[in-house]
Amino acid sequence: MPTPADIERAVDDLVDRYRDQCLWFLRRDYRPTTRPARLRALESIQRHGDREAFIQAAELREWLSHHSSAGSAGS
Repeated sequence: MPTPADIERAVDDLVDRYRDQCLWFLRRDYRPTTRPARLRALESIQRHGDREAFIQAAELREWLSHHSSAGSAGS
């Protein structure tokens, strides 16, 4: 199971890879740093990217959702 740091790195890599195609409206140096910002970036990649981008973003969104619920289970 990937760690939160692994997921963050994967999101950053996907954002960099699809920045010109899907996130052209963001600053060139922008990196989402909060969970909601990461989810919004992944949603934009799914909406505006190709099939591969859609699949990768969906997987990362699932990991982010899984990680967030795992962290709150002990609360």
